[in-house]
Amino acid sequence: MLTSQRRQVRRVLAELVATRGIMPLLMRVRNGGHWTPEEKVELIRHLRRMVRISPFLIALLLPGSIFLLPLYAWWLDRRRVSRDD
Repeated sequence: MLTSQRRQVRRVLAELVATRGIMPLLMRVRNGGHWTPEEKVELIRHLRRMVRISPFLIALLLPGSIFLLPLYAWWLDRRRVSRDD
């Protein structure tokens, strides 16, 4: 179980490091610039990467998150069951 947790931590950290370039890319339009088609593809790639790790971050960043884990597991299970119907 501990090796599985370490593997997940490494995966989340690797995903976070890979999204480091998103802020300058997002601020380009606000500063009066325009996105090229390649930059739009890169932005979509960054956003998809962040969506994949968001459940991990929500569980870790919420106040009292360790106590909310059973509720979080129930919610994820409820979503899976409703899709099967």
